[in-house]
Amino acid sequence: MNATPENGRFLKVFQALGKLGLATEPAVYHDDFSDEVRRQLMQVDGVLVWANPIEGGRNRSILDAMLREVAASGVFVSTHPDIILKLGTKEVLYRTRDVGWGCDTHLYSSMAQMRRELPARLASDEARVLKQYRGHSGDGVWKVGLVTDAATPSGGTLIRARHAKRGCVEEQIPLDEFFGRCEPYFAGEGRMIDQAYQHRLPEGMTRCYLVHDKVAGFGHQAVNALCPAPAGAPPEDAPQPGPRLYHPPTVPGFQPLKQQLEREWVPALQRVLNIDTGQLPVLWDCDFLLGPRRDSGEDSYVLCEINVSSVSPFPDAAVPLVAEATCARICAATPHRAPSRK
Repeated sequence: MNATPENGRFLKVFQALGKLGLATEPAVYHDDFSDEVRRQLMQVDGVLVWANPIEGGRNRSILDAMLREVAASGVFVSTHPDIILKLGTKEVLYRTRDVGWGCDTHLYSSMAQMRRELPARLASDEARVLKQYRGHSGDGVWKVGLVTDAATPSGGTLIRARHAKRGCVEEQIPLDEFFGRCEPYFAGEGRMIDQAYQHRLPEGMTRCYLVHDKVAGFGHQAVNALCPAPAGAPPEDAPQPGPRLYHPPTVPGFQPLKQQLEREWVPALQRVLNIDTGQLPVLWDCDFLLGPRRDSGEDSYVLCEINVSSVSPFPDAAVPLVAEATCARICAATPHRAPSRK
């Protein structure tokens, strides 16, 4: 593939790195030519990686093994696969549920456990959101709730289920059928996370972009993938996602969230997951929904996802910070030599 900085989506990153004097080159990856990419990466001082956890039926297992080998040779890699496993899976929602951004959250380590425990949680008449261990773009994320005063012809439980993938609509299906759909999510080391549905979802999601432990910008979007249709309307009339609007880290309306994230939640996350600041990704993001209002009337926030594997697009304000952090990390990782310069 004839890849150049100009024909890719990261031109501004290339330009910012170039302004710092670093020589840069793109590397296009596929499992079919991973050895060729490994040889390329072994010749540089640092690697920034954008690769989805699941893409075209493939996962990152081959890529991550190669990146571990590259990192072990002394090349700076962000994000290191071991840090992705701590931060970039849905299990982080369970492990960090007590740091201040959590809600009623549970972990199902097996299909049998979910079959045992989910019915009782649905019986509270509160909707739940179930998320597969690794995924993106709504794949494996479901909103489920009981259809009250109704049962299947066989006497089983009837639920409302909506997959968050684009184009999906709410369905009424037997709970046993839903369990069958979830079986693939438990393959291998798979598992699922169960969170309480946040009723302020229609007010939008705030994405906080971070460079290491500092907020580098925000995105705000009406994420309606799990919003119900208006009362009396058919499922296909549910609201559609709106555009994501990007903002610099100084925008006034997001300062309370920024301060909590930088001063409280990220340090607590690091303690729980045993991640030093220097190991945090050069670029990552935390997605927040609005939780119940506090007694004071202030908003609370609930973490719904952390993205690490392939954070793109992102605010322009983050670009110079990404470049500066990358340069600093390369110098720290390779003290015996300066980064490759133009």
